[in-house]
Amino acid sequence: MIEVLEIAVDRVSVLVIPKIENAGDVACFTHLLDGIERHTKAQQTIRLHACIESPAGLVQSEAIAATSSRLEALVFGIADYSRAIGAPLVSLSGHGENEKSVYSGHRWYYVLSRLVVAAKSVDLQAIDAPYGNFRDVIGLQQSATQAQALGCDGKWAIHPDQLGMIQQVFSPNTAELELAQKVLEAVRAAEKQGLGTVAVDGQMIDQATVKLAKKVLEED
Repeated sequence: MIEVLEIAVDRVSVLVIPKIENAGDVACFTHLLDGIERHTKAQQTIRLHACIESPAGLVQSEAIAATSSRLEALVFGIADYSRAIGAPLVSLSGHGENEKSVYSGHRWYYVLSRLVVAAKSVDLQAIDAPYGNFRDVIGLQQSATQAQALGCDGKWAIHPDQLGMIQQVFSPNTAELELAQKVLEAVRAAEKQGLGTVAVDGQMIDQATVKLAKKVLEED
């Protein structure tokens, strides 16, 4: 890392650090980057993505997430995590295919949920693991949709052909955009009339819903 970054520091935006198991791992990389950037008089700050790939890493995920201002995201490393807990190998890649053959629900619900909570508690992104079979568009869509529903902000891709579907899943669709716009229009109309409460289609709207709508439309 030192050899590469001392030459190419201003061409690297994000450094992915694998198999993070405690806050000290992140602190070590942070201190190294601090020194490299000072030494090279870097024009930018390199951000970190920490891969959580073991039970120890998951247990420490809250502490890991709060370690460094360089951290931008926590990433789920599904294959190594599966190996670490002794889960069965159900696909050639070990990256999310054929899950229904061994478990009727979402096999990684707890892991992703805990990862999302750890990340969002300090305003980081939570990124899901890649889906191994890059020719299985339906499987990728289902995997990405589940991750998005649990609060993940994105999903790694292992092939360029996967990017379109991942972007589609993690972007608001037309119905979501229309609903968000409807909520905000109702709120603005109520404010003009001096009303303290807002209803849309017979359902009360609170500030949490307003914030959700603003997030969908990327408004402050």
